[in-house]
Formats: sequence, structure tokens, C-alpha cells
Amino acid sequence: NVQYAVKDETVYVLEANPRSTRTIPFLAKATGREEAKIGVKVMLGEKLSSFDLTSNLKNWAIKEPVFPFDKFPEVKKELGPEMKSTGETIYFMDNFDDERFRKPYEFKNLYLSR
Repeated sequence: NVQYAVKDETVYVLEANPRSTRTIPFLAKATGREEAKIGVKVMLGEKLSSFDLTSNLKNWAIKEPVFPFDKFPEVKKELGPEMKSTGETIYFMDNFDDERFRKPYEFKNLYLSR
């Protein structure tokens, strides 16, 4: 993730980060591996192919946003470009036929404007 500003013909980097503060812990929970340690070893030159990255994968994991609208009754409940979730949770499933995975896709056009 790189945030930058452009003025005239000069590009200024405001912030650059790997955006891994939430992704790496999620992956570690989903896979049962120490993903941060693997990442450091790869940055130090070890090949990604030297790690067993698939043998213990038994199911699927998805991140779901948490929308605590009941705790903030004065907040509008319409979803839009403004972030309203206060966190996320992990959900494990055996396959993509799982009700909890399919349900959001039934409403995929609910909040889109034309």
C-alpha cells in the first residue's frame, strides 16, 4: 500500500507499508502456521517454495466485517463508501456451499447505485 501526492511533476510518497497488520494474523489463524516468520525468512532470501504451505489446509476461512449497529443506534445503517465496520471475525467452512458464505452474494446488488 502506497499513499502518495502529486504536485506538478513531482511525486511525494506520504506512506508506504505492507498492509499486513490484519492480513498476517488472519492467515496465521486460518492456516495454523507462523506466517510472519515465513515472511521474514523469505525477505532474508529463503525461497517460498521451501515451505510446506498446503499440507495442513483442511477447510476455507473467510473474513467477515462486524457491523455493531445495535451499539450505535444514531448511525445511519445504509452501507456505502464510508467505513462503518468496527472489526472483523473469522469463519471456517468446509466448502463454498456454506450458507454463511453464499448469503452476502444474494444481496450483492442491494447497495449499488445505478
